[in-house]
Amino acid sequence: MIVRAIAGVDERLGRVTMYRLLTLGLTGIAVIAVVLGATGTLSFAPGDMLLSLAVAVLASGLSGWLIARVFRTQAHLESTLITGLILFFLFWPSSEVQTLGALALAAVIANLSKYLIAWRGRHLVNPAAAGALVIGLTGLDSTTWWVADRALLILVLLLAVALVIRTRTFALVGGFVLVAVLAISIRLASEGQAFAPALWTAITSYPVLFLGAVMLTEPLTLPPRRWQRLVEAALVAVLLAIPFTVGPLSNTPELALIVGNLLGFAWGQRGGIRLTLIETRRIGPRTTELRLRADRPVRFRPGQYLELTVPHRRPDSRGSRRVFSISSAPRAGELTLALTVPQRPSSFKRALAALPVGARLRATGVGGDFLLPAGRRPVLLVAGGIGVTPFASQLAEDSERDAVLVHAVSDHGDLAYADVFRAAGTRVLVASPTPGGDLPAGYLHLGVDRLTAESLAEAVPDAEQRVAYVSGPPAMVEHTRALLRSAGVRRIRTDAFSGY
Repeated sequence: MIVRAIAGVDERLGRVTMYRLLTLGLTGIAVIAVVLGATGTLSFAPGDMLLSLAVAVLASGLSGWLIARVFRTQAHLESTLITGLILFFLFWPSSEVQTLGALALAAVIANLSKYLIAWRGRHLVNPAAAGALVIGLTGLDSTTWWVADRALLILVLLLAVALVIRTRTFALVGGFVLVAVLAISIRLASEGQAFAPALWTAITSYPVLFLGAVMLTEPLTLPPRRWQRLVEAALVAVLLAIPFTVGPLSNTPELALIVGNLLGFAWGQRGGIRLTLIETRRIGPRTTELRLRADRPVRFRPGQYLELTVPHRRPDSRGSRRVFSISSAPRAGELTLALTVPQRPSSFKRALAALPVGARLRATGVGGDFLLPAGRRPVLLVAGGIGVTPFASQLAEDSERDAVLVHAVSDHGDLAYADVFRAAGTRVLVASPTPGGDLPAGYLHLGVDRLTAESLAEAVPDAEQRVAYVSGPPAMVEHTRALLRSAGVRRIRTDAFSGY
C-alpha cells in the first residue's frame, strides 16, 4: 500500500520539473517563515525577513541574467531564483546595509561560480554553497543556516519527502541523514550531553534535512553511480558533524558540501557533453530515435542515462531538461536516444522532435545503476513501452546474455529495436491488448488479458532463477515488481521514469 502510494505521488510530481517543485517548495517555506516571524514564533522581524528575501532573490535573478549575457549563454531563471531562495535561508535576516550587501554579493558569487568554478561547461560545486563559503572567508558575514529551526522542521521535512520521491534519491538522502544525525549525536554525547537529547538536537537544530534533500541532491554535482553517491553523502555527513579550523577555514555545512561536490566531480563525466544531431528517424508510429555524435567520447555503461538540455521558447511546467536512457551500445561510437511523441506532447518533446539535422545540443551528464549483473547470469527483462531502450543498449553490447524480454505495449507499432533483440537471440514475449499477428518475426504474444503471475510463470518457467529488470512508468514498475514477487522472482532491479 505504501509503495503504491509513493508511486502515485511520484507520477503526480513528475508532471512538474524539479526546478518548479523546488521553487514552489522553498517559496512556500519562506512565506510561512515570514508569518511565523510576525507571530513571534521565529525570532526575526518580518520586515527584515522580507527585505532579505527580496535582496537575495533579486540579486540572484539579476546577476544570473547579466552573467549569462556576458558568457553569451541563456540564463536559467528558475535556477537563479532557487539559488537566491537557498541563500535567504543561510544568512541571518537583517535590514542592515552591510549584511544585505553581503547577501547580494553571495548571490552574485554563486551565479559566477557556475561559469568560473567549472570544467568544460560543468560546474563543480553547489552555487549557493560556493557563494556562502566565499562570503564567510572574506569576513563580510557568516552563515547561520537559520532554516534549521524546529518551527520549520515539518515544512522542511515535507519538502524533503517530495524531493526524494521526485528524484528517487531515497538511499542518498536517507543515508546522509542517518550518518549525519548519528555522527552529530555521538559528538554531542562525547561533549557531555545525554544521548537522547543529543539526538533530538541533531534533528532539530542542525540543517541535516535541508542540506541533504535540497542541496546534496543537485544533479549537476552528483557522481554517476549509486555507490559513489553514498560515499559522497557519508563524507559530507561526517564533515558536517566534526568541528575543525584549518587556517582561515572553519568547518561549516557549505564547506562540507563543497568537499563532497569535488569528490563527486572526480568520479563523474568531467565536463559538459556537446552533441550534434546527425539523424532523426521513425522507429514506430509514435516513436522517434535521435542519433547523436559527441564532440568528445562519452563514457557510459549499457543501461545508463543521459540528461539532455533543449532550450526552447515558452517551456511548459516540465521544463527544458530530461533524462533519457541511452539505447546504443558504448562501442557504437555514437549515441542514440528514443522518445515517444503523444498527441499532446510536452513543449520539450515538441522542440526535440522538431530539431533539424546538425542542431547542437548539450547534456549535463551520464549516470545510473541499471546495469546487468556481472558474468553470464540469466536475466528477465520487463519493459513498458519506451522503457525498452536500456535493454537495447545492454543486449547490443552483450549479445551472448541469456535474456528473456517481456515487452508491454498498447500498440504493436511501439515494439522498438526488434533488430537488436533478434541479433542478440533474445526471446521476446509481448503483452498487449491486441491479438498477435503483426508481430516481428520470432516474437510471441502472451494474450490480450493483463499479465499475471501465473501467465508469466507459464511463459518463463525458470523465472525464479533469473535476475529481473523492470523499466517503465512508476505505476507500471510497481505493479510489475509485485507481480514478479508473486511469480517467485526475488532479485529485482527497477528503473522508473516520469514527467515525460
